[in-house]
Amino acid sequence: MRKNIVHPGADELTYEIREIIDIAHEIEKMGVNIVWENIGDPVAKDEKIPAWIKNIVKKAVNEDSSFGYCPTKGVEKTREFIANLRNQFKGARITKEDVIFFNGLGDAISKIYTYLNRSARVIGPSPAYSTHSSAEAAHAGSEHITYNLDPENNWLPDFEDLRNKVKYNPNIAGILIINPDNPTGVVYDREIMQEFIKIAKEFDLFVICDEIYTNIWHNGVRPVRLSEVIGDVCGISMRGISKEFPWPGARCGWIEVYNKDKDPQFSRYIKTVVDSKMLEVCSTTLPQKVLPEIMRNPKYRKYHKQRNEKFKKRAEFAYNILKDIPEIIVNKPSGAFYMTVVFKPGVLNNKQSLKIKSKKIQKFIEKKTKKVPKDKRFVYYLMASSGICVVPLSGFNCSLEGFRVTLLETNQKRFEQTFKTLAEKIEEYLKN
Repeated sequence: MRKNIVHPGADELTYEIREIIDIAHEIEKMGVNIVWENIGDPVAKDEKIPAWIKNIVKKAVNEDSSFGYCPTKGVEKTREFIANLRNQFKGARITKEDVIFFNGLGDAISKIYTYLNRSARVIGPSPAYSTHSSAEAAHAGSEHITYNLDPENNWLPDFEDLRNKVKYNPNIAGILIINPDNPTGVVYDREIMQEFIKIAKEFDLFVICDEIYTNIWHNGVRPVRLSEVIGDVCGISMRGISKEFPWPGARCGWIEVYNKDKDPQFSRYIKTVVDSKMLEVCSTTLPQKVLPEIMRNPKYRKYHKQRNEKFKKRAEFAYNILKDIPEIIVNKPSGAFYMTVVFKPGVLNNKQSLKIKSKKIQKFIEKKTKKVPKDKRFVYYLMASSGICVVPLSGFNCSLEGFRVTLLETNQKRFEQTFKTLAEKIEEYLKN
């Protein structure tokens, strides 16, 4: 074309979690039964939605208003409910005007980064969650800037690394926190969250905290919400129902804005985000309408308690199966429903493989692994030999070598077999 129409950040838009599906489908066509451990969709893993939640949704479907537009920021009663819910915790106070709904957090993430000044950067954790890292990098037309999470220290943040990167990069305007974290499953307590805020306050930054998994914690440490520690720092909390109800297909998420009156630039930035939402009119109405009734139902807390107990047991089983393999680093997840496994430095090479029964599949994998990161090579061989589909850690904007696996399998026998097979395949692969 006479004019280059490609966005400068086009090459930064990657999402390994779904991209690996293309390879998995090719292997599946050749006769391998795929065990999908690549994506965090509880419904796809046969998690049953409680009947009482379905009944609330059914009731709302009978109301004609559920099919119409809602206000740009979202259903007023729902936004007021969320503001009141948040104000039950000690910390920042918000009103319904500080709550803005989007078509899922993916929509919110896209707008939050798209409407930043092109030179303003948000530093995020590594391993990174691809939706955040890709959107931020695409906005800037440059590689995402990260601070390290340390697998040798239960995936806690390396605050010295964060502080130095913020100090010596004046373009950094914000810090991204994911709590509980995806992909590591680490949960941040008050002390850790306060350290983030301390750095943000020192360097006059705003904070984004993705709290989509805030009610999914199962190892004794409650994730401390951003609102509880934000003080007078400008911030954005990101929430949604896709993992909680769970209802990922609803595409219903929201942001809570803290202290927009403390800084005129931050206030103008939030107005821009709202204005961009106005251009597409509004977000989906039905899930917003049912949200308060579901969350205030006495069964909701009990439901999460029982659900989290299941994740706890799965996390313990998975950790106990993998922890004694000397060549890997594995930490027991405390929240969300993922586990990240790291291969120790130097244990992977470009010659290792696993036995594959089909020569056709073997040739396919050999071709696909010629020029890929070493952890992706393992993941491809794992799929071809066992059918287990996990996500390589190199797909999470990370220099560490490893993979992420979910804790979502509802069939206990299948879950245990998956992790036993995973352990066997790791040991087999590393012997070659």
